[in-house]
Amino acid sequence: MIKAMLIAGLGGFIGTVFRFLTSRYVQISFASTFPWGTFLVNIIGSLLIGVFFGFSERGQMMSPEWRLFLTVGLCGGFTTFSSFSNDALLLLENRELFRFAAYSGLSFFLGILSVFLGRAIIKIV
Repeated sequence: MIKAMLIAGLGGFIGTVFRFLTSRYVQISFASTFPWGTFLVNIIGSLLIGVFFGFSERGQMMSPEWRLFLTVGLCGGFTTFSSFSNDALLLLENRELFRFAAYSGLSFFLGILSVFLGRAIIKIV
């Protein structure tokens, strides 16, 4: 159990650092009230978790430890659903209904599509 916690924790640390850097870069580069940084991180994270699960489903391509590190740790630290929820609430509180709907709807549908595409890419390869 301790080994699994350390594996997931190390992946989570790395994912969190990548999330911070990616989100910060995007928000600085594209000044907007739309939360582009969080949006992009969620879509990339969804694609990555699809790819990682796709690899793990192909039999012996990924050990259980690597799956834990990459999916629970790295992707768990990188994706930002709690930040997504907070950003969506802020858009609602600021009565930016169109941006709220666009952000929430696109995050949900493109996230699911990205997981599907990630898994499909691995099945093709």
